[in-house]
Amino acid sequence: MKILLVEDHSRLADVTKRALVEDGYVVDIASDGQVALDMFDINDYDLLVLDIMLPEIDGLTVCRTIREQDADVPIIMLTARDGLGERVEGLDNGADDYLVKPFSFDELSARIRALLRRGKKADATVLVVGNLELNPATKVVTYEDKALDLTAKEFTLLQYFMRHSGRVIPKNELLEHVWDMNYDGLSNVVETYVRYLRQKIKAAGGADNVIQTLRNLGYKIEA
Repeated sequence: MKILLVEDHSRLADVTKRALVEDGYVVDIASDGQVALDMFDINDYDLLVLDIMLPEIDGLTVCRTIREQDADVPIIMLTARDGLGERVEGLDNGADDYLVKPFSFDELSARIRALLRRGKKADATVLVVGNLELNPATKVVTYEDKALDLTAKEFTLLQYFMRHSGRVIPKNELLEHVWDMNYDGLSNVVETYVRYLRQKIKAAGGADNVIQTLRNLGYKIEA
């Protein structure tokens, strides 16, 4: 899942990004409001973490502008202001949730998981596709109750497949949501990691075609 983190304090942005990447997310950083809007226009994000106090364009305006373009993308606002009026203002401008600095990374992660689950059948607390079971909170993946030892990137890729089970997912979509915006789309990284997943699923007793390849179309996983 791909997150846009909009934060002008570079140290906080870097620390937050590292924590989110360790949780299995792909994270792009925007350091001001205008850059955030530009990045949102050219990329497909699953969620935004948005500071209110930003250079160029403030976070409330960014939130309102994005909400006019996309009514569904979840937005969590971060701010040092903890007054009730500021929280209400953020929510009224289109935010789905509000977190006051300093915040716990565990709480931020839990709120992200909650928003990604909201209103989506595929985003249940535990994802299940056939004999595969994946828990986004504990990072445990099993096939027929046998644990799969996955790297962080393998986990993120499998989680994206399982959240979109039954649908053909083009390679470019996987690159956008599982790798960051600077990754070379001409590489065979997707094919390589799909092969890794197939090998580990097979080693746990699964079939070779749990993740299907549809020539010139993409990949699909289904029960």
